[in-house]
Amino acid sequence: MQEDFRLIVDLVAVLAVAACGGLLASLLRQPVLLGYLIGGMIVGPAGLGLIKEVIQVETLAQFGVAFLLFALGVEFSFAELKKVKAIALGGGGLQIALTISVTVLVCGVTGAWGALPAKGVFLGSILSLSSTAVVLKCLIERNETETPHGQVMLGILVVQDLALGLMIAVLPALNQPAETIGIAVLTALLRIGLFAAGAVATGIWLIPPLLRLLARTESRELFLLGVVTLCLGIALLTESLGLSIEMGAFVAGLMISEVEYADQTLTYVEPLRDIFASLFFAAIGMLIDPGFLWNNLELILGLVAIVFVGKFLIITPLVMLFRYPLKTALIAGLGLAQIGEFSFVLASEGQVLGLVSRRIYLLILGTTAVTLIITPFVLRLVPFLFNLAESMPWLKPYLAGEGQARDVSEDLPSKDHVVVCGYGRVGRNLVRLLHQHDLPVVVIDQSERRIQQLREAGVPYVYGNGVSFHVLETAGVNYAKGMAITLPDPMSIRLCLKRALELHPELDLVVRATQDKNIEVLYQLGAREVVQPEFEASIEMATYLLTGLGLSPAVVQQEMQQIRNDHYLDLRPERSASEVSRDLRQATRDLNRRWYSLPSASPLIGMSLEEADIRYLTGVSLMAIRRSSGEEIDYPNAQTRLEDGDRLLVVGATEEIAALEVFTKGQVAVPGENSACQWITVNSDSPILGQTLAALNTHEESEVKVQAMRRDGKFIRFPDRKMDIRTYDQLLLCGNLPSLNQLQPLFAASSKVPLSMPKLKTGEPQSLKENLRTNS
Repeated sequence: MQEDFRLIVDLVAVLAVAACGGLLASLLRQPVLLGYLIGGMIVGPAGLGLIKEVIQVETLAQFGVAFLLFALGVEFSFAELKKVKAIALGGGGLQIALTISVTVLVCGVTGAWGALPAKGVFLGSILSLSSTAVVLKCLIERNETETPHGQVMLGILVVQDLALGLMIAVLPALNQPAETIGIAVLTALLRIGLFAAGAVATGIWLIPPLLRLLARTESRELFLLGVVTLCLGIALLTESLGLSIEMGAFVAGLMISEVEYADQTLTYVEPLRDIFASLFFAAIGMLIDPGFLWNNLELILGLVAIVFVGKFLIITPLVMLFRYPLKTALIAGLGLAQIGEFSFVLASEGQVLGLVSRRIYLLILGTTAVTLIITPFVLRLVPFLFNLAESMPWLKPYLAGEGQARDVSEDLPSKDHVVVCGYGRVGRNLVRLLHQHDLPVVVIDQSERRIQQLREAGVPYVYGNGVSFHVLETAGVNYAKGMAITLPDPMSIRLCLKRALELHPELDLVVRATQDKNIEVLYQLGAREVVQPEFEASIEMATYLLTGLGLSPAVVQQEMQQIRNDHYLDLRPERSASEVSRDLRQATRDLNRRWYSLPSASPLIGMSLEEADIRYLTGVSLMAIRRSSGEEIDYPNAQTRLEDGDRLLVVGATEEIAALEVFTKGQVAVPGENSACQWITVNSDSPILGQTLAALNTHEESEVKVQAMRRDGKFIRFPDRKMDIRTYDQLLLCGNLPSLNQLQPLFAASSKVPLSMPKLKTGEPQSLKENLRTNS
C-alpha cells in the first residue's frame, strides 16, 4: 500500500513540475518541451532526487509516446502515407542505411571502440533515429503537419519507427557470427510481415463494426474506453512479437484513420495524448544527468555538432534525390538532425549486452538530450534563416517557393478566370458553386489524390505548391479575375497571399482564416475578404434564428454584414495589446519583415494609409507603426495617418522594401517592369505654374498620369485634368521611366535639373534626381 502511494506521489510530482516548467517556458516564449525536459531533470535522480519510483514513472510515460503515435496514425491516414510513400520508404530506408554505413566507416578509420563493426552498427542505429515525438509536437504547434516538409518528415519518421522493431530484434545478435545476424533479420522481417497482414485484415473487417457498435451506445466514456483499449492492446501485441509498442500504437491509429469515426476518435484521445506526452518528456528529462553534462560539456557539444551536421548532410541530399525542392529538403534536414528518444531504448539495451561502457552510455544520453532540447529552437529559426537566405540574390532563385509545377492540365484558361488554391472540402464546394455560374476555374493543389479527382472531374488544374511564384504564374494569377485561398496551414496561406499580390496587385482575393488571430494579418497583407468558418457558421445560425423570431430580414442582414465589415471583432475574444503584438510578430516571422524609419522630409507625412497607397505603389505591406512617443499601432487601418518620426514594420520582398525607401523620400519607385511612381512638389520657379494638369501629358507617347494630388493638406484622388497647378502642390505621377524623365524640367529651374538619367535595370529602384522635393 505504501509503495502504491509512493507511485502516486511521484506521478503527481512529475506532472506538477512538467506543468510549472511548461508554463515558465511559455511565459518566456520558449518551446514548452524545454520546460518539460528541464522539469524532469530537476526532480530526477541526478537532480533533487524527489522521484523514488523512476522505473514505474518511466513505464507510465510510455503511454505518452504511444498516444502521440496513435493520434499521428489517425491523422496520417493510408491516403496521406501513400502521397509520400517514395520518400518515406525509399528515403527513410536509405537514410538509416547511410547513417549506419557512415558511422561504421568513421569508427573503423578512427579506431573508435576497437575494430568491432558490430559496435559501429550499434552506434549507427542509435544515430539514425530521429525524434518522432519532438518533431511531431513542433509541427502540431506550428500547424505544419500538412505542409510538404511536414509530410516528408513524418513519412521518414514513420519508417524509422518501423525500423526500431527490426533494430531491437537484431541487437542481441551483433556480437554473434554473421549468419546469426542474418537469421535475426529474417525472423524480424517475418514478424513484421505477419503483423502487417493481420493489421490490414483487422482494419478492414474488425475495426469498423467495433467502432460503430461503440458509437451506437452514444456514451463518450465507452467510446473512449474502447479506443484506448484497442490502441494499447495492439501496442502490447507488437511488443510480444518482439517489435515496439510505438509501432503498434501507430498502426492502431492507421486502422482507425480510414473509418468514419476517425475525427471523433482524435477529439477524444487528444487530451490523453497531451497529458501523457508531457509525462513522457519529463521522464526523458529524468534520465539526464546535469552534472555529467557539465563535466563533459565540450565533448558533448562537439558530438552534438557532429550529429547535427552529419545527419543534415545525409538527409538533405536524399530528399532532393526524390525530386523535392531545395527548401523542403533543407527544412527536413534541419528538422530530422537530432537523435530520437527511442535511442534511449537502444542505448540501454546496448549497455546490458556489453556493447557500450557506462561512460559511453552517458555520453549517448547527454548528446541525445541536447539534440532534443535544441531541435525546437532550430525549427523556430528556420523562417528567419530562409528570409536571410532569400535576401541574397544568388540564393533567392533556389529558395523562392516550392519549384516548378509537377503537372498541368491541357485546357487551362488564359485570362478572366478564378484561381482556387487548395482542393479540400472548402475548395471543392467552391469550385462546384463557381461552375454552376459557368465561370472558368483553375485549381492549384499538391496532393496527388486530389489532382486525380480533378482529372476525373475535368477541372483545369496545376499540380504544385501554391506558395511558388512559378506555380502561381502557371495558373495565370497575373490575368485572373479573382482568387480564393483555402489552404490548411497559416504559413502557406500568408506566403501564397503575398506572392499572388506581388504578381497581380489588383487581384480580388478572398482567404480562409484557419485561426481568428490571423484575420488582421491577412487583411493587412492585402486580402479583399477574409472568411473565418466558425464565425460564419455563428452568423448564419444567428441570422436564421433572428429572422424566425420576427426581426426584419433586411435589418438582420445589415447587422451581420457589419460584423463581417468589422473583421468579426464582436465575435473574437478580447486580447491585450501585448498579446496582439506577440501574435503579429509570430505571424510575420515567416515573411521578409523589417522596421523602417520614415524620413523626416517624406511627402507621405500627414497622409492616411489609404491616400499613401503604399502596397499598390511599392508592393510592401504595412503591419505596424511605432510612434516617436512610444505608442505602437498594430494592424493600422486605412484612416491611420503617418507622422514625422514614425517607424514602420513592413513586409515585402527585398526589392519592394528598396522601392519603399526611395518612394518615401520623394524619389522614383519602380515596383514593376514598365511602371514607376513618384511624389513631387511643385517649386515656386516651376515653368508649369498656372497651367492645367493636362499640360503634363503634352506628348502622346509620354503615358504619365496624375494619380493623386495634395493641396493645402487636402488629398484628391484622381484630380480633374482641368485643375490648375499651384506652388507647393504635391502630385503623384505614375508612368514609364522615360516619360517621367521628360517631365522633370517642368518642376524646377532648368539649371538645377539633369536632362538625362542612367539606364535602369528592370525592377531596380532608382531616382530621377537625388531629391526633387524642396521644403516649404
